[in-house]
Formats: sequence, structure tokens, C-alpha cells
Amino acid sequence: MPDYKIKKVAVVGSGDMGSQIAAHMTNAGLSVLLLDIVPRNMPDRSVLAKEALAKMQRAEPSPFMHPENAKLITPGNLEDDLDKCSDADWIIEVVLENPRVKSDLYRKIDVVRKEGSIVSSNTSTIPLQILVNGQTEKFARDFLITHFFNPPRTMRLMELVVGKKTSPEAVQTIEDFCDRALGKGVVRCKDVPGFIANRLGLYFLQCGVNAAFDLGLSVEEADAVFSASAGMPKTGIFGQYDLIGLDLMPQIVESFLSTLSSGDPFCTANVRHPLIEKMIAGGYTGRKSKESKGGFYRHVKTETGVVVEAIDLVKGEYRESRKAKLETILAAGDNLRALCDAPDKIGKFAWNVLSRFLAYAAEHAPQIADDIAAVDAAICLGFNWRWGPFELIDKLGAKWLADKLKVEGRAVPELLQKAADCCSFYRVRNGNMEHLVSQDKYKPMVRPEGILLLDDIRYASSPVARNKVANVWDIGDGVLCFEFHTKMNTIDDSTLSLLKDTIAQVEESGGKHKGLIIYNEGHMFSAGADLKKILFQITTSRFSDLSNLLRCGQDVFHALRFARFPTVSAPAGLVLGGACEISLHCSAIQAHAETYMGLVEALIGVIPGWGGCTQMLGRAIVAKRASDDPFATVFRLFETISQARKSKSAFDARDLAFLRETDGITMNRDRLLFDAKQRLLKMAENYTPPEPLKLNLPGLAGCKALHKIIEDKRAEGKILPHDVVVQKSLATVLCGGEGDADAIVTEAQLLELENREFMKLGRLPETIARIEHMLKTGKALRN
Repeated sequence: MPDYKIKKVAVVGSGDMGSQIAAHMTNAGLSVLLLDIVPRNMPDRSVLAKEALAKMQRAEPSPFMHPENAKLITPGNLEDDLDKCSDADWIIEVVLENPRVKSDLYRKIDVVRKEGSIVSSNTSTIPLQILVNGQTEKFARDFLITHFFNPPRTMRLMELVVGKKTSPEAVQTIEDFCDRALGKGVVRCKDVPGFIANRLGLYFLQCGVNAAFDLGLSVEEADAVFSASAGMPKTGIFGQYDLIGLDLMPQIVESFLSTLSSGDPFCTANVRHPLIEKMIAGGYTGRKSKESKGGFYRHVKTETGVVVEAIDLVKGEYRESRKAKLETILAAGDNLRALCDAPDKIGKFAWNVLSRFLAYAAEHAPQIADDIAAVDAAICLGFNWRWGPFELIDKLGAKWLADKLKVEGRAVPELLQKAADCCSFYRVRNGNMEHLVSQDKYKPMVRPEGILLLDDIRYASSPVARNKVANVWDIGDGVLCFEFHTKMNTIDDSTLSLLKDTIAQVEESGGKHKGLIIYNEGHMFSAGADLKKILFQITTSRFSDLSNLLRCGQDVFHALRFARFPTVSAPAGLVLGGACEISLHCSAIQAHAETYMGLVEALIGVIPGWGGCTQMLGRAIVAKRASDDPFATVFRLFETISQARKSKSAFDARDLAFLRETDGITMNRDRLLFDAKQRLLKMAENYTPPEPLKLNLPGLAGCKALHKIIEDKRAEGKILPHDVVVQKSLATVLCGGEGDADAIVTEAQLLELENREFMKLGRLPETIARIEHMLKTGKALRN
């Protein structure tokens, strides 16, 4: 771990948010003291913190990136253990949103904390100037607001509010630590109610809920409107409301209303809906806790499985959820203006919500942030939007929006009028993105040191090579970057063709190019091979084409693995099947912490066929424990691949052998490409390609032993008939065929076995059924 100034943290408040903040600190490798009050009539005075820790260890998804991280948390209580905060470099308060409660706590903390330690509040509603009122000068100097978003592990936004007396050293320490160690996008906010993301984001949700009731939209229709054209998550309006919590929203809003002026549109948008009040009273509070009976959506177990139900906004009764009629949305595509111009209720809804929200953002941006870029960053990071409000205005056209507001007799915010006069809020000038700061003046977007994004490179250059599915970029210092850009970044013959050409380009550059990084900035690295094309080849009996695709993949990945230059895979998000195989063939992997990696081919009735089994065998045997025999190593690998295990983080991927101990992990997604590039340049100084694998494998004896395990599982009802067939093929490959035990098996022989067994499975109707079901439902078929 890098030598950060923050080495130990204390978190005061073990509720859902406080405990999860504590957990995420352990993901950065820190030890954490977790404190809460002493409850009445309880023999264990630290029971609240202990129960919070136990709850997190049971939670799924886990707030811990690795189960062992839970051992880094020490639970305690505020009466017996507050003095232990004296060891903490950073003390985070996460207690009731009550200024008096917080103020009393701060005075106690100030007595025990060490000189120079930093104290922050996770408040989302109370201005900093109120929190430091009555505190010592020393405390005010070391105090700031660090507003994490829930869940802290995966939500990237951290809003930072700095007081007039806060020391620059404290600000720099927290900003750097949260960025690099915790992986946060740190956005500085002004000291106003709700800061940026909640102030604007919750106003958007309020407008959406009100418009849906007024215009008679179903919850499914409202949630479908903004996904394609505005780049918002499919949770939409009501799904997001469920995630926040129907009962929590009124509390947040009430806190805002106590500090906002009565004329603020946020206040007028606070409409009480009897249905929502009835739902809260009945325990239907959304998806934020298991105790809730449901929200606008709920999952109901039936004899045939789990059924998703949605509430009817008119009748107030649940019914089976149905896909929204999307004609207007499909017709608009990604044309946001066309969506807002549509004459039906969908178009009216889109315009009603967006026009109010965008005008509100333009009116209040100068009061809540230093510039529009901070506003857009906060909304994108805090609510998982693709574009922030000012980027959305540019998609609509600033002049178009201003003119339409004028036609309706509505006020045009001064900031919006400036953009309308200048044409846009953002522009590209001399290869750099700039944003509007005043009338006719633009300021270049400046990234912090160590952040390298393809999105920025696009503004300044064109790909050095491209086809319909991938681009190759020159990212400087002699490094090329290969980028997938298909739907779900799937891999097909066109991907492989360009990758093959790119490898040759680097090889033949005479040292001009030092190496190749495989990376993209999509929500997922890649879902693997293009199943639609594979299914077409199988169902049309084009088995020679399928075999050629397998051979092509093996050949290209072989060239990647044995290239005379280093190659680095830089994955983030889902890295499945063929995408995992690409990464396994690279010289090194620099993974984002939230990397979910796996060879999941068994789910569609086949085995890895592009060298995944082969490379995992090599890694597992090299890393095996001294006490292991070849079969024990093969068995662990068999369990991983046959059960289609997918890592729950990059740290978990190390346990599963998808990552080696020498592979790197980056916490901040925006720093991934830069870190991968630095790793590659270091490797290029003295790079030597690896030697081909020659492995001692258990052969026929191993196959028989695995077959016995497989048959026992079938007898116990743990696996189904086609699982048996797939797993026996996998056993053949992992054992190196059916030869003598401990015979030397070469890399080429293993690849041949992969091809043979894949082709055998690909012809079976059970495999076809699995692939069809996966493409149709996104879920695995058990047959």
C-alpha cells in the first residue's frame, strides 16, 4: 500500500452508512475503530458496533472487497473507547442529522484526538458553518465535511466541503487519500444545503414523481424514459426512489426545507402524495433494507419462481410488472430533443421533468459549486448518470432550451442564457475540452496528475487503427491502447482481426511502440464472445466457421502472450469468458478494484476455448502450495471453472488465481489507464517473453477421480444432466487428456484439447438451449 498520511481511522456511528464507510476504509488496507453509543439494559456495552460488523459480514453484496478485511475493524463504544481515537489520523462522524448531537460529540472528540488529526462529518444536509459553531479554533482548522454516497464501496462520489478556517494541509490530505486509496471522485462543494448531488438529484426525482402522477404514467413508463436518450440508469425515477428509501426521502427533504428559502423550487416540488404516505405507513419503504415489504417495485416468491410486481399509481395496488410501451422512446433513440418534442404523454413527461431540472441546475449552479464541471461530475458520480445537467443541455442545445422556456413564459437562468449566446456549455478547442466560465470565456478542463482518459484522447487525436468493433489509440510514450466498443464490448472475429493487426504493428514498429494496453471506459470491460454469432454458426451447422473462430482466438491470444513487447490488460467491471481469456494471456494485469472476473462458459454449456483453461492451469501450478499434488491443484481449478465462479472484487480475483500476486490493483477507476501505462513502461525497460508451458498433469487417473466427483454430485442432485457432460469435458482438458499420470503436457496440446472439447459440446442441443436462454433472458438455463 502507498505511504498515505492516513493510516488509522475511527468511525463514530455504526448505522448502515457509518459501518459501510468503516468497511470501505478496510478495503484500502486501514485498521478502523468503529464506535457507537452504549444501549440501555444490554450486557455488552459495544453490542451496536459488534452487530453492525456481523451484519456487514453477512451482507450480499458485501461492503468488504475481501472477507479478511472485516478483521481490520475493532468495535467499541463511546463511553469506554473514545480515548482510543487518540491513535486515529482521521475521525469520521456519522451520527444523527442533528446539529446539537453532533456538536456535543465534537467537544468530546476534541479532548481525546491527537494533534493534527482530521475530523469530518458525513452529513448530507447540514452546512459546515453550523457544525463548527461553538467549537475551538483548533477543531475548526482540522474539520471538514466528507459526504460519501451509499453504498460507499461502489458509489464513486465523495463531496468535500471546506470551511473558511480549514487548513489547506487537511484538505489536501483527505482529497488525496479519498482519490487514490478509496477510489473516490472528490468534488468540492460550496457550503450550502444539500451540497450538489442531493440538491439537484433529489429535485429531479421529486419532479419525476410529481409528473408521473399528474400525467398518468405507470412506474415502468416513467423509469424507461430517460435511460437511452439521457444516459440515466434503468432504475429511472421510481427505481431510484426505492433504492434511497421511501421513508428516508421525506427526512432528507425536511432537512433541506428547514434551510432553503420558501421561494426555492425545491420547496414547491415537495408535494405530498397520499399513496406514498400510505406505503411508508404500511412498511413499504423500498429496497434499502430487508425489513421493507417492498416499494414501488417488489419481488414476490411464487411456485414458478420470483415475480416482480409494480404498484399501480392510480389504484394503489400491486400488479405484475410489465414492460413499458417504448414506441416514443425507441423513435427518439439518443435524440433527447426529439424525445422532449414528442406530443404524447411520454414526451410531455420528458419535457416537464427535464426542463424543470435543467433550469434549476442552471439557476443554482453558481451558488452550489465553483464551476459547471463540478456540478456535472457530482451528478454523474453520485447518481450514475452518463451526462450531467450541463452536458444534457448541450445535447438539447442551449439556445433551443432557452427559446422554448421563453415561449412558455418561463424564466431563463442567466447562466443558461450565457450558454445560449455562446452556443454551448462545453467546446473542444485545440484538442482540449473547455467549459464555460463567463460570458464568451471558456476554461480548459484540467485533470489531476495521474489521470489518463480515452475520452480526453479522443478530443486531441484520431485512432491509429479502427474497424466497426474496436479502436486503437496512441496514448503517448510509445504505448498503444486497444479499445472494444461493441454492445457489452463483446468479442468477435472482427475484434480478433484488429487485435492481430495491432500486435503485428507493434512488433514491426522498430521500437517506436513499446507495448500494448487492452482497456476501455465502458461500464464493463467485456461480456466475452459474441454469443449471437456463435449461436448462428451452430444452428446453421457452420461448424467449420466455429472451429475457425476458436483457432483464430487461440492464435491471436498466443501472439499476445509471446509478443516481444509487454502487454497489459486493464479491466474494470465485468470481465467474462473470452475477455477473461484475453487478460490471462497478457504479460500483466492492472485491474480496477471493482473487477468481476470469471471463466463462465459452463453457464452456456461449453468450456473455455481460447486458452482460458490452459493459462489458468499454468498460473495455478506455478502458485500451488508446496504440499499440493497435481490433482489437488487441478481440483481447485476445476471447482472454479465448472461452477462459473466470478470474482467479487479484484482482491477476490487473486484468490481465484485470475490475478497473480504480481498483478496490480487500482482503486480509482479514472487512474486505471495511467497506472497500466506506467506498469507497461517499467516492464518495457527489460522485457523477455515467457516460455511455453510444460506441465505435469494427472491424466487418466485424474479424469477418473473427477468423474467420480461429478457422478456423486449428480446423485446428490447438485448438478443436472448437461452439467455432467460439460464438467467431464472440462475434466479432460484440466487433466491434460487421458494419458499417463504426471506426463508432460505442452501448451499446444492443451489448446488442442480445449478446441476438441468445445466443438463437441457446441453441437449438443442442450448447449443450444442454454445459449438461446442466456441471450433471451440474461440468465443461465439449468438443464
